[in-house]
Amino acid sequence: QFQLEESGGGSVQAGESLKLSCTFSYPYPNLCVGWYRQVQGEEREGVATLSSIGTVSYSDSVKGRFTVSQENGKKTFYLQMNDLKPEDSAMYYCVADSERCRDEHLAIAAFMDYWGRGTQVTVSS
Repeated sequence: QFQLEESGGGSVQAGESLKLSCTFSYPYPNLCVGWYRQVQGEEREGVATLSSIGTVSYSDSVKGRFTVSQENGKKTFYLQMNDLKPEDSAMYYCVADSERCRDEHLAIAAFMDYWGRGTQVTVSS
């Protein structure tokens, strides 16, 4: 069974950085991968997506501060989060889908077929 596992969450002060990692259970070519986040009691929010050809998309709330990346041929991708703000506090999920990335993959959680269990990020002011 294809699985995703996140790591790298934690607690930081506003303005600091964190880097999240997501590892696949086995290589799976041509995925649309990305990150979602969720505050308890609220809807899941798309943060970033990365296509198999390197096209990236970000939500407006993180654009310019977060960077999604993947090493070629590796089973791991990342979310570098800089200049963190208290409103970035959430459970962060790595996600993937076997279809080509579309705008809907960032906007609609149901478009992502595979989800990790999540890693908590807490930013204090």
